[in-house]
Amino acid sequence: MEHVAIDLAGRESQICVRRADGSILEECRRLTRTLGEYLSRRPPSRVVVETCAEAFAVADRALELGHQVRVVPATLVRSLGVGARRTKNDAKDARVLSEVSCRIDLPSVHVPSAMSRRRKSMCGMREALVTARTSLVNTVRGWLRGAAKGPLRSGAVETFVDRVRDRISEDERPRYVDRQLETIEMLTRQIVEADDELAALAHKDEECRRLMTVPGVGPVTAIRFVAAVDEIGRFANAHQLESYLGLVPGESSSGDRVHRTSITKAGSPRLRRTLIQAAWSARRAGGVHPMVLWTLEVEKRRGRRIATVALARKMAGIMYALLRDGSRYDATKGAAM
Repeated sequence: MEHVAIDLAGRESQICVRRADGSILEECRRLTRTLGEYLSRRPPSRVVVETCAEAFAVADRALELGHQVRVVPATLVRSLGVGARRTKNDAKDARVLSEVSCRIDLPSVHVPSAMSRRRKSMCGMREALVTARTSLVNTVRGWLRGAAKGPLRSGAVETFVDRVRDRISEDERPRYVDRQLETIEMLTRQIVEADDELAALAHKDEECRRLMTVPGVGPVTAIRFVAAVDEIGRFANAHQLESYLGLVPGESSSGDRVHRTSITKAGSPRLRRTLIQAAWSARRAGGVHPMVLWTLEVEKRRGRRIATVALARKMAGIMYALLRDGSRYDATKGAAM
């Protein structure tokens, strides 16, 4: 079997092909958009790429053509020799990856499905809109404070523009402030549209509908969770998934000293933030849900923030069980871990 290592880049990518005995068969550069055509002309090979923006699209095409694929984590390549002796270029990187592939079966990250990547993109685009609106709202708040206009009455961000206009008359508002307010209004409409799109998608998907039976879990949380998990069989149990999401305590121990640290924060920070927001929502919903009552007991010992993160971890375990069993949330039952 041949080993085709590709050092991917946005415009051009470097390729190094080796035979099974490690000898170099070909080295060349190709436009990244033509890699599918290049791979279609090669016999079934092992294709090795490093994780990057283009990696999964190339991996999909290689798998369709019958190649084996290894998407090597970017955190691993340095230990393989990429960038050794402070010498790093595309040709050398491709040679190193192909040479290591000839010697060992390189580990590969999970290649998410096209649907999973599409859902992540939808959620990421929505989050970008929310971030842009928040930034603009903060600039207007800064102007209000700098102009000593006094605080606004409290309210949701969706009513921010109306509250500013009620507080400051049109004659007192500079044009540069009005431009900000108009942009905030436009972004709010776009966010509502994105929310409606995600809600429609979540309600059509059976897995998302089951997840949304958990208190605090809405369409965005459900879609992000399903997209991140992708294949529930990848995880042997709920604890493995919680570790994948970075919601478990870390450890810094040596010898007789054992020290537990805060959560590892591995995995997707966006999903982790979403789960913690869902935990806050579940707490606010109150009720007699056992997981919320459990959180209140933890809060007495460890404080509200730690208790809320613990609830996010528990909710991730519950959602794992729902996907694994094809069931719905039942407050009277505990999730089998």
